[in-house]
Amino acid sequence: MNTEQTVFIVDDDPDVADAMAMLLESTGLRTQRHHSAQEFLKQQIAQLVGCVILDVRMPNMNGLELQREIKRRNANLPVVFVTGHGDVPMAVQAMKNGALEFLQKPFRDQEFIDCVYRALKVNSDALDGLNRLTSIKARINSLTKREYEIMHLIAAGHMTKVVAGKLNISPRTVEIHRARTMEKMQAKTLAQLVQMVLEVEHQHSV
Repeated sequence: MNTEQTVFIVDDDPDVADAMAMLLESTGLRTQRHHSAQEFLKQQIAQLVGCVILDVRMPNMNGLELQREIKRRNANLPVVFVTGHGDVPMAVQAMKNGALEFLQKPFRDQEFIDCVYRALKVNSDALDGLNRLTSIKARINSLTKREYEIMHLIAAGHMTKVVAGKLNISPRTVEIHRARTMEKMQAKTLAQLVQMVLEVEHQHSV
């Protein structure tokens, strides 16, 4: 997987796509141009890192349809729409579908650049969150069955004596297992341990 962020520009007007690419490249960003939704979708979308700049009106598959497909394949890839004045109702629908922003043509260069950098930050934060969750899950998988049970009871707010009673073990045994659990989970405080458990549970509930 290529972890270098790229701005993917999908616009059926080559001149517009080239102009946007040149502007972004002048700030040091990496770009990739596609002149149709179908061309863009030939890639492994789930592996892409960065953001997508979409035109709303394109032949065969329009921007809204492509947005839905991108979201289905890679929910962490932010979409920014660029639209003509007549496309505003469609752009509003795009926002409701999760687009980060829409810009009306003609837009100011700095406004466009700032918007793209915001999208890349959103993507970076999302990937950081995924990496954190992956790390937490790996630590959880290193726990013994007993340590896992104790972690969840502690995260649910139960005191040592209550945990001991529920598991029919001594409070001292609970404390030993809790210390090992904290070490394996790399949690310095009980609050950190609880936060990790909540993050994983939240992801499973989404």
